[in-house]
Amino acid sequence: MIYYNPLDKFYKSEVGAVCADKMITFRVKGYFNSVVFLLNKDGEKDSNHYPMIKCDDYFECSLQFSSGLYFYCFKIDDTDKYISLSNELDDIITTTPNCFQLTVYDSDYKVPEWIYGGVIYQIFPDRFFIGDKSKDTCGRYVHEKLTDTPIYEPNEFGQVMNDDFFGGDLKGIKLKLPYLYKMGVSVIYLNPIFKAYSNHRYDTGDYMQIDPMLGTKEDLIDLINEANNFNIKIILDGVFNHTGDDSIYFNKYGNYKELGAYQSKESKYYDWYNFTDYPNKYESWWGIKTLPSVNETNESYIDFITGKNGVIDYYTELGISGWRLDVVDELPAFFVEKIRRAAKSANQDVIIIGEVWEDASNKISYGVRRKYFQGKELDSVMNYPLKNAIIEYVRNKDVRNLSYVIKEQVDHYPNMVLHALMNILSTHDTYRLLTAVGGVSMDGKSKKEMENTYIGADGIKKAKFKLKVASLLQYTLPGVPSLYYGDEAGMQGYSDPLNRKFFPWGKEDTEITEWYEFLGKLRKEYSAFKNGEYCEICAKNGLFIYKRTDAVSEVLIATNVSEKQYSLNYEGRLKDLITNKVHDNHFLLRKNSFAILQNAK
Repeated sequence: MIYYNPLDKFYKSEVGAVCADKMITFRVKGYFNSVVFLLNKDGEKDSNHYPMIKCDDYFECSLQFSSGLYFYCFKIDDTDKYISLSNELDDIITTTPNCFQLTVYDSDYKVPEWIYGGVIYQIFPDRFFIGDKSKDTCGRYVHEKLTDTPIYEPNEFGQVMNDDFFGGDLKGIKLKLPYLYKMGVSVIYLNPIFKAYSNHRYDTGDYMQIDPMLGTKEDLIDLINEANNFNIKIILDGVFNHTGDDSIYFNKYGNYKELGAYQSKESKYYDWYNFTDYPNKYESWWGIKTLPSVNETNESYIDFITGKNGVIDYYTELGISGWRLDVVDELPAFFVEKIRRAAKSANQDVIIIGEVWEDASNKISYGVRRKYFQGKELDSVMNYPLKNAIIEYVRNKDVRNLSYVIKEQVDHYPNMVLHALMNILSTHDTYRLLTAVGGVSMDGKSKKEMENTYIGADGIKKAKFKLKVASLLQYTLPGVPSLYYGDEAGMQGYSDPLNRKFFPWGKEDTEITEWYEFLGKLRKEYSAFKNGEYCEICAKNGLFIYKRTDAVSEVLIATNVSEKQYSLNYEGRLKDLITNKVHDNHFLLRKNSFAILQNAK
C-alpha cells in the first residue's frame, strides 16, 4: 500500500494552511526502500530535497517554513515515480509530479472572531425598503410601482445607464432590523452607498458623501448604532480601482464645482487617471467609459484612500465593522496591504473581505501570484468555488466535485479563514438562487427573454427543494452564509438588473422565508457551526453526508438528491432537528430529501 492524505493528521500533522516557523511532520505509507520529500517555494525554479526517515511501514520528515506558498510531492526511491496529488486530494503514483499545496501564514495573522457562526445579509440599498418617502429624488427617474422591472434596455447610444431608481434608503434598512434579526442576521453587507450617478453606485461620484437618495452621514451612524442594538454589524463595499466619469474627481460633465481630471491637466486629480489621448481617450474598467480606471500606484490617490482621515479611516471611525473590496484581484498587493493597515489601525476587529471568483489561496492575477492569506492582505473572500459546486450538485447530482472543492479549501486555507469565508449562493452579479437551481438555461438569450422567463407552478416545488438543499449546505458547511436580499422571499431573476428588483414586501413565499428563519436559528443554537471541525462521511451517487463537531455540539447533515433511498445505520438515538422525531439505530433517508441529525438524550 502507498498512501498520503494531507487531510489526515497522521500524514500531515496540521490540516490546512500552517503557521510560519511551526514544525510540521509529513508521513507517507508504503513498502519501498526510500522516499524523498520534494519542496518548491512558489516562483523558484528548483525544488529542495529532504530524505524521509523510515519508521515501520511509513516514512516521515519534519520541517519548518517561513510564510509563503509552497508546493510539494514525494519521490519514490531512485525511480521516476512520484506520490502526487489526485483528483480526490489524496495520493496517486505519477511519472511527473503533480504537487500538493502548502499555505504558510505569518504568526501574527488573525481574523476577527466575531464573524464566526453568523449570517451575512447582502442588501442592494435602492431595492430593499423605503424609510423616507418624502426625500428629494435629486431629479432622478423613480419608478412609480415597486413591482416594475428595472430598466435594462440601452439608450440611443447603446449604453445601459442604470439610472432608474426605486427609492430604498438607509432609514428603510434601519426599520427592517427586527426582521433581519429574526432571520438570524449578524452582518449586513451593503452594496455601495457613496454618492454616484447610477443605481448600483459602483461608479463612485464622491467617496466622502453618502448618496443623498440613500440618506446622510447621520443616517448611516443611526443605522450602525441601531444595528449594534441587535448585535448586527455593518460592512461597506469599497470600490477602489475605478470611479465614475460623473464624479468630483473626473468631472466629465461639469456637475461638480471642483476641477476634475477630465476638465484640466491642472486638476489635482489628473494623475489619478491614465489618459492615452487627452481628454477623451482614457483607460476604463473593462472598456466601460463611464468607469474610468484609477492609477492605484499614485501616491495622492493611495493617501486619499488609506491615509489619515482618508476613506478607510473615515468610515471605520464612524463605526462600520468591515470592508468588502470590489474586484480585489485588480488592486496591487501593496495597495491592499495599505487598506488592511488603515482599517486595522482604526479598529483591529474590522474584517477585510475580497471579491475573488477562484481559489484565493493561489490566485494569479495579471501575472502575479497574490498572497491573500499569508497575513498582510485579506481576512476572507466571497466563496464562488463553493457556490458553483453546490449549485452543480443540486442541479446535476455532482457530489464528487462538491466534495473535492470543500476538501481543497480545508487543505489550502488557514483554518481561521476557512470559517470566515463568505459563502454566497447568489449576489447582485449572479442569477438569483431560486432561478439558478430551478430555472432553465438562458445562455445566449436576450434580457427580454430572461425577463419573461420564470419557474412556473409546475416546477416551483422541485425548485424549492433544490433551494433548501443548497441553503442547508450553505448554512452548515465551513464558512459564513451570505444571504442575498429577497432570496428568502422566493425572488427569481436572471442576470442584472433582473436580479435587482425591489423586495416584494407582503408577497413573500412564506415557506422559503420560514426555512431561512429556521437555518438562522440553527446556526445560533449549535456552536459547531462557528468553527467546528468538518468531517465528510459519504459523498457518492447524489448522497452527501458530513458532520460538524466542536467541544459542546455535534451535528450530522445528510442530503440526498438522487432517486434512491438510503438506510443510515448507527448505534444509539438520533433526533432529526427538522421534524423533531427521534430515530433509534436507523434512519431512512428517502429519495430527494435531507436531514439534520443530532444525538438524542
